[in-house]
Amino acid sequence: MSKKIVLLTGFEPFNEESINPAWEAVRALEGWSGDGFEVEVRQLPCVFGEANDMLTIAVEALNPSIVIAVGQAGGRCDLSVERIAINIDDAPIKDNRQRQLVDQPIAADGPAAYFSTLPIKAIVRELRDAGLPASVSQTAGTFVCNHVFYGLMHLAAARLAEGGHAPLRAGFIHIPYLPQQAAAHPGAASMSLADMTEGLRIAVRTALAVDIDLRELGGATH
Repeated sequence: MSKKIVLLTGFEPFNEESINPAWEAVRALEGWSGDGFEVEVRQLPCVFGEANDMLTIAVEALNPSIVIAVGQAGGRCDLSVERIAINIDDAPIKDNRQRQLVDQPIAADGPAAYFSTLPIKAIVRELRDAGLPASVSQTAGTFVCNHVFYGLMHLAAARLAEGGHAPLRAGFIHIPYLPQQAAAHPGAASMSLADMTEGLRIAVRTALAVDIDLRELGGATH
């Protein structure tokens, strides 16, 4: 029996940072395999359009069973498992091609939003049980992270509608700064690369093992 492919993606550095923890954590898992699965990793440019083009190429080439896209969320203090991707680009900063899109739909023919198809609450539970700070996030922002999250879910929906493909479980996780980044951002939270990497391992294992997500509190008042 062939192994399931799990695709992990992380971004190149952006916004004048010299490193991106998303890519550092993702590439640490390159070549990881276990009982019935193997991990492939890809770096995405922090560029509107190009990031989704590269993601589509990777998905079509690898035909993964699970895709987890990972992004940096400087200022957050935990591993944020995203619930929803929205169909809008409204960039607070420029991407790496110096473009700053405002109020642009990601997919003109797409719905307003997609929900993650990962077991998000089970992942949060397992992360917390392992002693890692984690939460369900209700927003992935409106920059390239949300752009990729929405593009990923739109691609998964299109593949399912076409037929001939197994359902693709997919979603997005935001991670904090690395300690060396936080030093340049006084007051910002950070997390070690080892903890981030272990968190992604837990997320992968949980996504592989859990078919029906937990039903427990994970909402927010604001």
